[in-house]
Amino acid sequence: MKKITVENLVRKFSLKVVAGESQLQKMITQSRVHRPGLEFVGHFDFFPTERVQILGKKEITYLHKLSHEERKFRIGNIVQYHPPCFIVTAGEEGLTYLKHHCNEQGIPLLLTNQPETTSEFITKLDAYLVKELAPEMTEHGVCVNVSGIGILLRGNSGVGKSETAHTLIRRGHRLVADDVVVLKKLSPQTILGTHDEKTKEFLALRSIGLLNVVRLYGRKAFQEETRIALDIHLTKWQKDDLNNELDQEPQYIEYMGVKVPSIEIQLQPGRDVAGLIEAAANNWYLRQQGYSAAEEFMSRIEEDISGSEKL
Repeated sequence: MKKITVENLVRKFSLKVVAGESQLQKMITQSRVHRPGLEFVGHFDFFPTERVQILGKKEITYLHKLSHEERKFRIGNIVQYHPPCFIVTAGEEGLTYLKHHCNEQGIPLLLTNQPETTSEFITKLDAYLVKELAPEMTEHGVCVNVSGIGILLRGNSGVGKSETAHTLIRRGHRLVADDVVVLKKLSPQTILGTHDEKTKEFLALRSIGLLNVVRLYGRKAFQEETRIALDIHLTKWQKDDLNNELDQEPQYIEYMGVKVPSIEIQLQPGRDVAGLIEAAANNWYLRQQGYSAAEEFMSRIEEDISGSEKL
């Protein structure tokens, strides 16, 4: 199970630590936050104690209205479960009682300092946690973004993945990762491709060496991450093995249980592989819009046969 620390949140979102400073190494394992509401009135049947707890203006206003004893009782009921941390988005005023409870129980109490609503902050924090705590794996290949479509290029070493990516970059597309591609499962339908930090912006070309694509071609040549929409397997040309397929059933490959459309492109000297990848990306996009060239072609054939039979 992947984990991050409360300190990671403090740094990422520039949060102010007002209590529990010695506990910033507490682990966060859940990718969603929780905004306690029912818990303040005594309902704990479905209290997600392992989630980050967010207190907005609504919750803080409610606590301010309680008597000292009632407030102590309500907060005590929650802090006894020791959530990873509390984050308050409603300002610092009047939080002495929260500081006391958090210091007493060793729970970090954090404050936001950005002018944003609680729901806006939750949206950002949820997105960050989902991405950071997502199951992940590495794949040998190259990840590129072609006209806004994320593509994972696979193939044996030396088949020409990086060279093909270089041609795509020269045509205005973007590199995401070379050699080591980190795949993250964000949802049952979504795989995100990114780099492993060490190879960020680098592209390795045989006989040339290591290139920094941003230094060579500008910031537009690189992208931090992309949703993987298409998997392309580059293979060596095999005579009599490649046919013009009119098969309307798409092929898929699975990454961590997520199915990704997959095609094979065979390589041969003089073949415009980058152009074929652009065509594959555009064809995938048309399929998402409900159009299939193969289906239209078969429809024309059927219409022609039907017309001939009537004669």
